[in-house]
Amino acid sequence: MPIVATTLIASKNIENAQTVQYVATNVTAIIDKFTATNFSSGMVNVSVNLAASGETAGNSNLIVKTKTLQAGETYTFPELVGHVLKPSGFISTLASASSAVNMRASGREIS
Repeated sequence: MPIVATTLIASKNIENAQTVQYVATNVTAIIDKFTATNFSSGMVNVSVNLAASGETAGNSNLIVKTKTLQAGETYTFPELVGHVLKPSGFISTLASASSAVNMRASGREIS
C-alpha cells in the first residue's frame, strides 16, 4: 500500500457557499495540516465539514462549526489533524465572506 505525502487542497480562497474542496478519489486520505488566513480587513467565519461517501455536507459531519478569524489571523485547525477520509469521502468548507480567507491542506493518500 503506497503512502504519498501530498497537497490535498492547493492554496485557494474559501467560497461563501458550501463547497467541496477535496475528494479522496480511490484513496484513503489522512489530514496532516489545514491552514486558513483571513487577509481581509474584517472578521470572517469559517466552517469545515468532513463527510463520508454519499453524504451531504451538513450538521451531521460538521467538524468545525464556526471559527471566527480576525483580520490578518492565521489558524491551523488542530481539530482536523489526524482525521481520515475513506475513499470518496470529502472536505467541504464555507466562509461568511467570499475572497477573504485563503486555505491550504496537506496530508497523505494511501492507495
